[in-house]
Amino acid sequence: MSPETQIKKIIIVGATSGIGRKMAELYAAAGNIVGITGRRKKLLDEIENMFPGKIKTECFDVTGNENIERLNSLIQKIGGLDILVYSSGIGVLSKEVDWEIDKLTVDTNVYGFIEITNWAFNYFSRQGHGSMAVISSIGANRGNSWVPAYSASKAFQSNYFEALAIKAKRIKKDIGIICIEPGFVDTKMVEGYKRFWVVPLDKAAKQIIAGIEKKKQKVYVSKRWWLIARLMRLAPFWLYKKFG
Repeated sequence: MSPETQIKKIIIVGATSGIGRKMAELYAAAGNIVGITGRRKKLLDEIENMFPGKIKTECFDVTGNENIERLNSLIQKIGGLDILVYSSGIGVLSKEVDWEIDKLTVDTNVYGFIEITNWAFNYFSRQGHGSMAVISSIGANRGNSWVPAYSASKAFQSNYFEALAIKAKRIKKDIGIICIEPGFVDTKMVEGYKRFWVVPLDKAAKQIIAGIEKKKQKVYVSKRWWLIARLMRLAPFWLYKKFG
């Protein structure tokens, strides 16, 4: 069996819906062993029953204090770990600067994210190989007045993964560090936005999996969102503020 077709052990954090769930389904359908996490046990059980023997679950909230314990348990269930994907995330539109929204966003997209990915980097470093990916956002490139904590938290994720990619090369470890920056994907996460270039969920998940397989450091979904990212970064504040 070639490396491309080897059965992989994959954990997806935040896989009860959206991109995370679709990736889990595609990975399992291809014959891989997938561990999935989420807060809603009913949905986890539903997905597990769709792929008996291929999907295992752990029910927990990344804002809690059981992240590493539950991940270690999931590794035991699936028999190892080759790829970890952090797909858990929250983004809520608000006209006001709402503390409850901002706190939940940071707890999920920053604290939960960094605890798990920091642990994963060290796990793969000890193991000698592996890949880790985060579902960040095109919003990481600039601040957004409608979701200020969300855009800031996604910038944190993208910058942290860039730093880890540099560190992996510096310490000469075979660890793929893949930062995914989707544009608008057809999920509930984008409800309420003025949308364009919306990417179908299945297409988005397939492009992300392909990017992880190739160990690309940065993946835009779809690829043409690279142009929007570049325009966002280049736009002067006086112009960008009319749109952000």
